[in-house]
Amino acid sequence: MLHPLAGLICIYALTCVKVVYGQNEKGERFLCTAVSIDKDTSCPVQSLPVQSASVQEEELRNTVMQLRETILQQKETIANQLGTIKELTSKLSRCESDSETFRKMNKDTMDDVPKDPNDTIDVLGKTMQSLKDRLENLEQQQMRANISGASFPNELRNLLQRRLEDLENQLLKKVNELEEEKSQLYNETVAHRQRTDSTLNSLMNRISELEKGGAGFKSPENFKISLPLRTNYLFGQVKKSLPEMYTFTICMWLKSGSSPGIGTPFSYGVPGQANEIVLIEWGHNPIELLINDKVAQLPLSLSDGRWHHICITWTTRDGLWEAYQDGQRSGSGENLAPWHPIKQGGVLILGQEQDVVGGRFDATQAFVGELSHFNIWDRVLRSTDIIAMSNCSSYVPGNVVAWTDSNIEVFGGASKSPLELCEDRLFDN
Repeated sequence: MLHPLAGLICIYALTCVKVVYGQNEKGERFLCTAVSIDKDTSCPVQSLPVQSASVQEEELRNTVMQLRETILQQKETIANQLGTIKELTSKLSRCESDSETFRKMNKDTMDDVPKDPNDTIDVLGKTMQSLKDRLENLEQQQMRANISGASFPNELRNLLQRRLEDLENQLLKKVNELEEEKSQLYNETVAHRQRTDSTLNSLMNRISELEKGGAGFKSPENFKISLPLRTNYLFGQVKKSLPEMYTFTICMWLKSGSSPGIGTPFSYGVPGQANEIVLIEWGHNPIELLINDKVAQLPLSLSDGRWHHICITWTTRDGLWEAYQDGQRSGSGENLAPWHPIKQGGVLILGQEQDVVGGRFDATQAFVGELSHFNIWDRVLRSTDIIAMSNCSSYVPGNVVAWTDSNIEVFGGASKSPLELCEDRLFDN
């Protein structure tokens, strides 16, 4: 214990010949330094200048002032950041409100030309730039605080940074939604304009045709063919052949008072199969639909001497069929030549049943009466379309065979004559 203590003793006589504690008359003071006992103590310990009490007080005062200024800066920074957060929240609410208003406006004006939302996007872009400027200002304040040695509220800055990133993502999402709505509205408007232009062009062409034709103008579909006798040489023929089909709808107007049976309104034969599609009522048998020589009986009644609208639909899938009379579905069934496609390249005859393709007619199976508006589609028509045609509220020509004067030829004494179908039907009823 004595050895360490001995090394700590400062001896005035051996070192600097000065009083160890206290202060000399020159304003100097000496410090004791621990020296190992085996070291030479002849070198004097360097002295440090003694600061006066006034200097120490000045340093303390400056430190207090700096701390106070730092506290005030931090308060001001916190207040600014709280204001910024409130402003961001307000702008986000306003953006959501503007987006909802813009969406409602688009719904209310769907048929009009949509307004360009570029103004809204510009406002959102300016808002984002303002927020980024504020964030850069905060970062500069942090740098100045780091240089001055003052602490900066990093937690608040990180919170603001996250808040800004969330807002930026939301704004970008809304901008993308506005762009998508703009593109959709533009496409819908273009389509609407195209439909309007097409309708106007059709009306203008129709008016031009009426003006050129004058009072004697007749629509190319307003005619009928008459087959007055039951022979094997009166018939009509469709100039067009059918393509390969997997489904069809066949509609026509017909008027027959013959008995027994109305005969064969139409038949379609192809090489190797004369009964590819046939509609026939022969003798006292019910009306039958034949497809590829397979038979389905249709619950139709047509021999009362009045005009009737007839539609037949069929699809190769499971051989599903439906029969309509005067707009009402009178029957349906399945398993009629399922999975059999209607073959192309055949002959379509009106008023006769073919035993070979295009000929060998039987007078007992001939149709006697009048027939009009024979149309074929390569799809199943909707029931609403069939009803509309049956009550004369609309007319849709077939996309495979359309009833026009140029498409129909008559032979053997069969004749074409003008027909105002709805007026004639009203007179008959």
